[in-house]
Amino acid sequence: QPLHRTLYSLSTKYGPIFSLQFGFRPVLVVSSPSAVEECFTENDIAFANRPNCILGKHLGYNYTTMVSASYGDHWRNLRRLSSLEIFSSSRLNMFSGIRKDEIMQLVVSLYSVSGNQFGKVELKSKFSELSFNIIMRMISGQRYYGNELADFEETKKFKEIIREFFEMAGASNPADFLPFLRWFDFQSLEKRMKTLAKNLDIFLQGLVDKHKIRKNENNNTMIDHLLSLQEKEPEYYKDEIIKGLILLWVDPLSFKPDRFENEKTETYKLIPYGFGRRSCPGAVLGNRIVGLTLGTLVQCFEWERIGKEKIDMTEGFGLTMPKVKPLVAMCRVRPAMKAVLASTLPPCGNEA
Repeated sequence: QPLHRTLYSLSTKYGPIFSLQFGFRPVLVVSSPSAVEECFTENDIAFANRPNCILGKHLGYNYTTMVSASYGDHWRNLRRLSSLEIFSSSRLNMFSGIRKDEIMQLVVSLYSVSGNQFGKVELKSKFSELSFNIIMRMISGQRYYGNELADFEETKKFKEIIREFFEMAGASNPADFLPFLRWFDFQSLEKRMKTLAKNLDIFLQGLVDKHKIRKNENNNTMIDHLLSLQEKEPEYYKDEIIKGLILLWVDPLSFKPDRFENEKTETYKLIPYGFGRRSCPGAVLGNRIVGLTLGTLVQCFEWERIGKEKIDMTEGFGLTMPKVKPLVAMCRVRPAMKAVLASTLPPCGNEA
């Protein structure tokens, strides 16, 4: 069973706060809302650091990204940069057209599958593609899923790297808890991380170099903005910093609507973006995507379960507790929206 289920079982026996020893690493398990609040408000600085794991070494540019960096001046500067320059309200408003366009692409895709009758749709892949297209268009101005892809080979490479990245990010490495095991590299995990890190760096460097070449074309992407900062402070904003900030967008913003239910009323019971000083800086963007997407899907389509059985909400393994069974549902366009969507279907794939 997933680790959090085991920890929950232990909490019913030992209470809401208890400690474990994972190899050489002490682990504190906190499972009550009041304890979480105390940890991440009154004592948040005590939990602001991050342990050095092999993942952060190879895929976090030697612990220099916001996710893997130790708490200190470098991390605080990255946090300030992401909050004030990248995820600010003005910059998110600037990218609102991208969000609307990609959500419209999703609506057209669902309409082409279901039409006027109820049709079965698998939504996990749809939401993932929506999320990555929004993120990558904001980062680089390019779509990587759907129709009219500019570079098929680059798109194929991107999808493979992302698949491996999530696989590595969710992998448990025994050597992180028992350091002497690094001499043996069981399952060749570290070797695979090194290979992925090399391929990932080549891909990200290609994105950065492409924008350096056309920097005079007045593009308005995150990479272009970071390159303008690089011109002002080249000693700090090196390519590695820019590539690390790109990685910040890739994982935490994966679109999983079920993580956000009752967020306002259960502040310390559901923490989709983390909490305290190391919480996700992209929370505002995530909420905007969720609200606009769910509102649009409810407005445009009627939804039903497949059969009479309730949807299986059993969670599986992984950093974000994905459902064991991907969400599949029946949808049909609402009568009032037929004319609107029918007019968008012929040029399917073009911008709305």
